[in-house]
Amino acid sequence: MGIISMLGSLTGCKATEQSGEFRSVPVDEFEKVISDPAVVRLDVRTAGEYAEGHLAEAPCIDVLNNDFEERAREVLPQGKTIALYCRSGNRSKKAAQILAAAGYDVVELESGYNGWTAAGKPVTREETDVFLSPSGTMVKMCCIKHGSLRIQFGDKWVYVDPVGKAIPPVTDYSLLPKADVILVTHEHHDHLDKDAIAAISKQGTILITNPRSSELLGGVGQVLKNADETEVLGLSVKAVPAYNNSVDKQQFHPKGRDNGYILDFEGFRVYIAGDTEDIEEMNTIKDVDVAFLPCNLPFTMNVNQLDHAARMVNPKVLFPYHYGTTDIIQAVELLKNTDIDVRIRQYQ
Repeated sequence: MGIISMLGSLTGCKATEQSGEFRSVPVDEFEKVISDPAVVRLDVRTAGEYAEGHLAEAPCIDVLNNDFEERAREVLPQGKTIALYCRSGNRSKKAAQILAAAGYDVVELESGYNGWTAAGKPVTREETDVFLSPSGTMVKMCCIKHGSLRIQFGDKWVYVDPVGKAIPPVTDYSLLPKADVILVTHEHHDHLDKDAIAAISKQGTILITNPRSSELLGGVGQVLKNADETEVLGLSVKAVPAYNNSVDKQQFHPKGRDNGYILDFEGFRVYIAGDTEDIEEMNTIKDVDVAFLPCNLPFTMNVNQLDHAARMVNPKVLFPYHYGTTDIIQAVELLKNTDIDVRIRQYQ
């Protein structure tokens, strides 16, 4: 008997999707459910509550918002078990009923986040966003910090510029899932970290870098130059230019040395710009679902350049990243009259 079936028997409740029934379980049983990597976690509290701490890899969709069901349907794959929680177990029951009636198999944490933390279970502040590829595969994006992020596509993990100690807060990569693919944009200390790469590597991990980073790592990894393409584990990767075009900044990121990357997950396209300004090549980058664009002086873009770059690429969702002390809310204001969904995460 599988975990989900077993829990249904223990709680005496079987999911009846048409009637909005769901399984409500205590902390230890909920922990068993989410130990299955195929189970999708979901936080249904407010954004403010979520920011204070949440279960790892759980995105947030506030059940009190009028568009809760619509947003859930856009990002939660059918055929997967949804394990959700709120603060104390009240709002989550409302959310569970809505999703069960919409056809999802739902497990709800009866005592909520308060019960989870009271039991001493682990939490995090790492923010997670989820999307669906055109084929219905979930794409999960987890914010680590600065220029470091991790993306889950199906059961594969892709890390971009993993850095541990060089940028605060210190990240212990030994606690994170092992990488199937690691991408390095360039060799600066806040993007290339040998120890972090070692900590998330396993047998079969594929490392992709620009030429100079490979040299510094002892010649390991698959090297991509600007315009080179490859396909690994069902993921298409194209290296694109990333450089400074301002006369007084070209020493930071000279043209032709560093990479940005365009990733294609079954038609779901992600542009990771790396350290760059609003270069002319961005005009050729089209049909992007999600873009990561840097915004910190003097090394990359100011907010006006970010605005220009975003309008050239025109992604559906934009994550400003690598923004340091920049007042990044200015970018939200500049782009508020566009169709771009600008999402601010902890990418200082």
